[in-house]
Amino acid sequence: MADHPTLPSRPTYRILFVCLGNICRSPTAEGVMRHMLRDAGLENDVDVESAGTGGWHIGHPPDERATSAAKRRGIALESRAQRFIADHFDDFDLILAMDRQNLADLQAIAPPPAERRAEVRLFSEFLPPGAPPDVPDPYYGGDAGFERVLDLVERGCEAIVDHLLGAESARRG
Repeated sequence: MADHPTLPSRPTYRILFVCLGNICRSPTAEGVMRHMLRDAGLENDVDVESAGTGGWHIGHPPDERATSAAKRRGIALESRAQRFIADHFDDFDLILAMDRQNLADLQAIAPPPAERRAEVRLFSEFLPPGAPPDVPDPYYGGDAGFERVLDLVERGCEAIVDHLLGAESARRG
C-alpha cells in the first residue's frame, strides 16, 4: 500500500470522493466514510463530501439502488449530487477518484501539487493488494454491482479511518 496522507494541524481534515455522475460510487463512499468516522469518534475532525466529474445529476439524491444497498448495511446515503469544480483542489486535503478515468480527468485539470491544497489519489490505493484498480460503476448493472461497490468501499474506507486514527493518535502525542 502506498504512503498515506497525515492529518494536518488544522482542526478539520477534508476528504472528497469523486466518480462520474456522483449518484453511485462516490456518494456510497461518502456515506460509508461518515458512518465509520462516527463510529471511530472522528466525525468532528474529518469532513467528507462527494462530487462527480459530469454534471448530469446535479442536485439529485444517490441512486435508489445504492441507497437501498447501503441501508441494508445500516448506512445512510444523504448527499445531493454536485459537480467537481476547480475550487475543490483548494477546499479539500485529499481527493479520491473512484476509478482511473476519473483520476485522469482530475489530473488533467489539476494545478501543480505545489499550487493546491489537495492530494489527488486513486481510491483503490487504500485497498489491499490484489484488489481491482477501479471501483466498478454499477449504474448499468443489477443489485449485485451495488453490493460489490459497498464491499470495496467499506474495505477502503476502513483503511482510511485506521490511518486517520493512527495519525490523530500520533498528533496528540
